[in-house]
Amino acid sequence: MANFDYGTGRRKTAIARTRLYTGSGMIEINGRPMEQYFPRKTLQMIVRQPLALTKTAEQFDIKVNVCGGGLAGQAEAVRLGIARALLQNDAALRPALKKAGFLTRDARKKERKKYGLAAARARFQYSKR
Repeated sequence: MANFDYGTGRRKTAIARTRLYTGSGMIEINGRPMEQYFPRKTLQMIVRQPLALTKTAEQFDIKVNVCGGGLAGQAEAVRLGIARALLQNDAALRPALKKAGFLTRDARKKERKKYGLAAARARFQYSKR
């Protein structure tokens, strides 16, 4: 079972390392079934989007190691990792994945706090008198 396709997905501070094996459609995240790791249906849907788009949900077993960030960021990182692994498996899927936006890394991150301010952009309250 050493033959697999690999894809890395990142979102905010989450990093997902994804391996795609030929199989029956099982998705395992950090050694647990996806339904157990992502209990919310919306997050499960996000993870399955590239597979549903390319109609390859029943063809692959997917094993993912994901760390950092929160659950939503991790789910989107897994989605990018799966899309990149699918692309490595079959380059003909590129136009469909690209059009749906699954190959684009979402570069938005938390902005750092600046000195002299209350937060990244929020000022301290100003009192005129």
